[in-house]
Amino acid sequence: MSGRRGLGAPWRRRRPLRTRLALAVTAAVALVAVAVCAGAFLVVRAALYHQLDLSLTQSARLAAQRNPDSAPGSLAGECRFLAAPACAEVVPADPSADPARPGLLPVRPAAREVAAGERAPYYTDITLAGHPARMLTTDYAAGRALQVALRADPVEDGIEQASRRLVLAAVAGVLLAAVLGYGVSRTGLAPVTRLTATAERIAATRDPRHRIELPPPGRQDEITRLAESFNTMLGELEQSVTAQRRLVADASHELRTPLTALRTNAELLARADRLTPEQRQRASAALGRQLREVTNLVGDLIELARDEEPRQLVERVRLGALVEHCVDAAREHWPAVAFQRSAPDGDPAVSGVPARLSRLVGNLLDNAAKFSAREAAGLPVEVDLRVPVPGGGPELTVRDHGPGIDEKDLPHVFDRFYRAGVVRALPGSGLGLAMARQIALAHGAELTAEHAPGGGALFRLTFPAGP
Repeated sequence: MSGRRGLGAPWRRRRPLRTRLALAVTAAVALVAVAVCAGAFLVVRAALYHQLDLSLTQSARLAAQRNPDSAPGSLAGECRFLAAPACAEVVPADPSADPARPGLLPVRPAAREVAAGERAPYYTDITLAGHPARMLTTDYAAGRALQVALRADPVEDGIEQASRRLVLAAVAGVLLAAVLGYGVSRTGLAPVTRLTATAERIAATRDPRHRIELPPPGRQDEITRLAESFNTMLGELEQSVTAQRRLVADASHELRTPLTALRTNAELLARADRLTPEQRQRASAALGRQLREVTNLVGDLIELARDEEPRQLVERVRLGALVEHCVDAAREHWPAVAFQRSAPDGDPAVSGVPARLSRLVGNLLDNAAKFSAREAAGLPVEVDLRVPVPGGGPELTVRDHGPGIDEKDLPHVFDRFYRAGVVRALPGSGLGLAMARQIALAHGAELTAEHAPGGGALFRLTFPAGP
């Protein structure tokens, strides 16, 4: 068994799929054509012999009627010529009753049994005077049987002629099967060929913008669905590659400024003997602050580059307590900004990772505080946690009184490194909101940005209902 498998495997490796499909279709159609021709041959042969047997039966009936009680021996005919009448001969059951002159037809033991009434009439093929013949042995009278024979040359010639035509038909069928097999393989595998060519072109150019050409609507099949899925995969791949390139470009741009400042402060501290203690203290503090910024930026980049949330233990989180903790931490980090938290209606709970949810809420509060500290001195950051619909999911809103979000910037608020023109001078890397949205999506929540009534920006975080 292993040897046979080993011989078949190289054959499959040497033959492309189109060739194997064409050979399979050709073999299937050729097998059907040969089977049909073989069946037709058997039907024609049986029909011709059936007609000959009917003629023998009629000749035997006529011979019996003309000679109702004849002695053993030949009755009529010689069967030497094709147009001669049927040969007829009476055979006794007892061999001793045979006439002295031998008969024209061969007498077999089976014929004695028919004469004795021990066997039913039967047909047999014989050779008579060097020609093929068909003979019927049937009962005749008491103790005697009647043998009738006819030349079978016309039947044999008809069978031979039919066989030649059927062989030609089978050969034509095999050739037609080969043409059909090639056409089927070429037509059926055309989308696969295009898919393969596209994949090879992408592998050669490393450009995922290529797409497979699809047939017009109404001609959908399994291969077309495969091509559509492949195009969808290419679209996702293109988006991923584009996002990766944009992330690398944005990261290099964002890292250039703090790294330059780090290098400047490091070179300044290297000449500390030329600085006053106050200058050294300022340079050291700036260096530490910039190191923290670079560390946070690199950490955010690593988390966003994974494009998925790490698998951590999920538990029931009380949003009221978590928001209260995040607001207290924001007050310490932004002492000049007031945070106003509305009294929550109960303490709704959601399923999630507490540390990640704290990061999400903290990013929203830091973003709001950054604009309130500059543009809305004295106006608080409003934090509201409630369940807007009974039985629905909880909703958290964070509203600031800053300059708001420009209409053209609104669709890009959660993009990585995106910073509107009015905030380019503010500290930050443009990753906080992108990370907040990634955490929200990982928890099945929806984070949106909108214009706040009366000015400012409002971020709405909606959790799904149920555990």
